[in-house]
Amino acid sequence: MTARDDFDPLAPQREAAFFYGLFLRGHDVDTLRQDIDVPHPMIEKWMKARDFEASFRDNLRRVCAYRKQVLAIFDGLILNEQNRPRLQ
Repeated sequence: MTARDDFDPLAPQREAAFFYGLFLRGHDVDTLRQDIDVPHPMIEKWMKARDFEASFRDNLRRVCAYRKQVLAIFDGLILNEQNRPRLQ
């Protein structure tokens, strides 16, 4: 996530589409989800660290919210792919 992404409302969709493309090329969906998400224990560790300034914690919150948004979009794309009728 870059500063430009703060002003680009389509950035999460683009990033989710990137991961969806990897899925379509055969990458494991669970591995991709792990790559997108920030694990909860890691978030807790970062928030409890005493050497981080408040502004840095605010940035961490924004990054985590962004990653969750990307993951939700990615999951929606996967769900649509699984529900798509197959031609035989």
